[in-house]
Amino acid sequence: MKLKTTLAAALLGSTGFAGMAMAQTELTMWYHGGGNEVESNILDGIVSEFNAAQTDWMVTVESFPQGSYNDSVVAAALAGNLPCILDVDGPVMPNWAWAGYMQALPISEAALEGHLDATIGRYNGEVYSVGLWDAAVAMYTRQSTLDALGVRTPSLDEPWSLEEFNAALAAAKASGDFEYAFDVGMAWTGEWYPYAFSPFLQSFGGDIVDRSTYLTAEGALNGDAALAFGEWWQSLFTEGYAPGTSQDPADRDGGFVEGKYAFSWNGNWAGKVALESGIDDLLFLPAPDFGNGSTIGAASWQYGVSGTWEHPEGAAAFVEHALQDNYLAAFSDGIGLIPSTAEAAAMSQDYNEGGALEVFFELSNQQALVRPVTPGYVVAAKVFEKALADIANGADVADTLDAAVDEIDSDIESNGGYGH
Repeated sequence: MKLKTTLAAALLGSTGFAGMAMAQTELTMWYHGGGNEVESNILDGIVSEFNAAQTDWMVTVESFPQGSYNDSVVAAALAGNLPCILDVDGPVMPNWAWAGYMQALPISEAALEGHLDATIGRYNGEVYSVGLWDAAVAMYTRQSTLDALGVRTPSLDEPWSLEEFNAALAAAKASGDFEYAFDVGMAWTGEWYPYAFSPFLQSFGGDIVDRSTYLTAEGALNGDAALAFGEWWQSLFTEGYAPGTSQDPADRDGGFVEGKYAFSWNGNWAGKVALESGIDDLLFLPAPDFGNGSTIGAASWQYGVSGTWEHPEGAAAFVEHALQDNYLAAFSDGIGLIPSTAEAAAMSQDYNEGGALEVFFELSNQQALVRPVTPGYVVAAKVFEKALADIANGADVADTLDAAVDEIDSDIESNGGYGH
C-alpha cells in the first residue's frame, strides 16, 4: 500500500494548510453495507469527523454490496490489493487472520472497557476487530398467548426448561389457533443457521466443533447431547410444530405479526417492526434452557486492519474514534441494532432504561456465545447448515451428524489443523 499525499496543497498560499495535508496518510476502508443508505450516512459522518479531528490520517470509504463483499476481500488478498481497514463479520475474522488477510489491531484495552464481549473480536489472545453494535435473538410471543395457553412467563433468571418449552409448543398446537406453534425462520438460510440454531445445540450440551482443541467435531456434533438435540430438532417438523425448509419468506417476515405463529425465534432487528404493528402485549423472551444454560448467538460486523498495511496504528486510531458512545447510539437509532456499551444504550431511543428493546441488551450481555473462534468455522458453518436442513427434511439424525463430523474433520486435517 503506497502512502498517498496531496501535492495540490503546495500550490496554496497557506503553508500551515499545506503542512497538514502533506502529513495525512490515506487509509482506504472497505465496507460491506453498500446500498444501506442509513448506515452508510452514519459511517460517512464518523469518517468525516475523524478526518477533521486530527492531521495524521485520512480515511476514505469504498462500499460493496454485502452479498459480494467477502468474495471481493478474498480476491483482493490473492491479488495483493487489500485496503487498509477491513469490515469483517465477527465469525469470519479468525479465518481472515489465519490466512493473513488481517493483523492484530493495536488498540488499547482501555478503549474497549465496558463493551459487550461479543463486539470484541479476539483470536489467539489478541484483538483483531471491534464492532460498533451487536445483534441478539429472542423468543417473540404475546402475553395473551401465554395466558391463553396457561404457560408461565419466563425471565432471564428463570428461563423455560426443555420440558416447559415442549409443553408450550404442544399447547399451542392443540389450541388450533395457529398455523404453527413455532417459527424458527427456516425461510432464511446461510449464516442464520449457525447463528440462530447452534445455540440450541449448545444448550443441549453439544457444539459445532470441540472448542477445547478446535481439531475435531467428534463428540461435539455427534455425541449423546448432539443426538438429543438432533432428535428434538427433527421433532419440530415431524410433529408439525414448525414450518420446514419450504417456508414462504413472506410468512417468515410477517407471519408472527399476523397471528400465524404462537412463538417466533427472531432477532432484535425485527423488534421495531413487530412493535409498530400494534401488538400491545408483545414479549421478547430469553432462550429456553435445554439443560446446559440459555444461549444465543453473538458477534456482528466489526472493523480491523488488513494484514498488508504498514501502519496499523492508523486503523486503530480510527476504530477508537468510532467507539464513542454517541456514534454507537446513532447506529442503534438508525439501523436498530444493539449498542455495544451500557452508556450508549442509555443514550439510544430503544435500548435505554424502559425502552421498547431494552431487554435485548441484557440478552446479549448475559446469554451471548460467539460462534466457534477458529479459521475452520467458515467451512463448518456450511456443513452445519446442510445437516440441519437435511434433518428437518427427515434424514436420519445419527447418520447425518456423523457425516457432518467427517466432513468438518476432513477440512480441518486438510488445512493442517488451522494452526491450532
